[in-house]
Amino acid sequence: MKKAKTAQIGAEGLFDARKLGIPRMILLGVQHTFAMFGATVLVPIITGLDVSTTLLMAGLGTLLFHLLTKGRVPAFLGSSFAFLGGFAAVAPRLEDGSSNLEMLPYACGGVVVAGLVYVALSALIAAFGVKRVMRFFPPIVTGPIIIAIGLILSPSAVQNAATNWLLAVIALAVIVVCNIWGRGMIKIIPIILGIAAAYIVALCMQQVDFAPIAAADWLGFPIHRSAMAKFDLNAILMIMPIALATIMEHIGDMAAISATTGRNYIADPGLSRTLLGDGLATSMAGFFGGPANTTYGENTGVLAMTRIYDPRVMRIAACFAILMSFSPKFAAVIETIPTAIIGGVSIILYGMISAVGVRNIVENRVDFTKPRNLIIAAVILVSALGINFAFESNGLSFQAGSYTITLSGLAVAAILGIVLNAVIPGNDYVFGEEDDGEKAVNFKV
Repeated sequence: MKKAKTAQIGAEGLFDARKLGIPRMILLGVQHTFAMFGATVLVPIITGLDVSTTLLMAGLGTLLFHLLTKGRVPAFLGSSFAFLGGFAAVAPRLEDGSSNLEMLPYACGGVVVAGLVYVALSALIAAFGVKRVMRFFPPIVTGPIIIAIGLILSPSAVQNAATNWLLAVIALAVIVVCNIWGRGMIKIIPIILGIAAAYIVALCMQQVDFAPIAAADWLGFPIHRSAMAKFDLNAILMIMPIALATIMEHIGDMAAISATTGRNYIADPGLSRTLLGDGLATSMAGFFGGPANTTYGENTGVLAMTRIYDPRVMRIAACFAILMSFSPKFAAVIETIPTAIIGGVSIILYGMISAVGVRNIVENRVDFTKPRNLIIAAVILVSALGINFAFESNGLSFQAGSYTITLSGLAVAAILGIVLNAVIPGNDYVFGEEDDGEKAVNFKV
């Protein structure tokens, strides 16, 4: 009898607000805020985007997602690491390590359009069914694309680390030690600890400039007109294909949350609704100068630990993120982190993105004894990396009237992969046929 009650509680979320109590609800919301915080602010640290804007968009994006999914899915939307490659291509940091404020809005414009890819796929799924649509995006296409994303990013990580190898190595070493040998909370937040340790050394070496902190106000509005999205076709073509990989990540996250809570969110409220929520949240974030959003595995881990699945707790966490976004002083502290530390973190982070692509292929048991799979993977990897590094523009350029269009290596690779998968016989991929849920990807740290 006791077991049956536990199962029922797990399906509905432990207790309602009256039994849980408002103070406990708020405390649980704070816990979810801390769970998402480290990874969410790391994206603007690496790309040069505004930390306050990022936090605001994470909070508002989460609330929008809950609105569109009827408030049923206990998910939090934070910064997506998958789009780091797009930002590095469109708006690389300047030689002195400062943010590329001129090009960042164009990268954000690409994020807006990438979010609309979610919306379009959501409409297709609603019209034709999920299995028909996802047949065009099997792991043999998405896996090599993810591998290419990490490898394309690798030069920027090394260049940033080279500004001060000592700080970079300290950050890298602490992350590895904490992740492999750490216990409890230490194992959960290795990147935060790596940044903190290297930052302390940077302070001792007088490598930290505190001028931005002194100049920043305690309170301020987190949206800046100059940082809002601008649209350029080349930037869009460089960033938009990344949505093919993050859509698979989204599906994996929905499967993970469903398995954790005991409710099938892919069926109800439906994958079309969850994709719509994630996509519109991403487009909104990009429009106002923030990074793309994605559902966060860290918060799913907290759900599993607490066994409290009430979506209202996530909405409380979103409200805390919004409140934190109104302090420029807080954002200025983050921006004082030296470029070398960012490089040290990026070395392992970018490598992990490629490793995620390998894991995606392995977990989905892609058969490389089949020539079709070898051909698709080979064409994707060589076209993505070859085109990106062979041309100064990082892509193939051609004239369309008076306009020069540049297709990034990743865009060409995505197009070729989808086309080859569609025309070469032997595509036996069926979405959702695994008994333990769809195996997708996870770009979380």
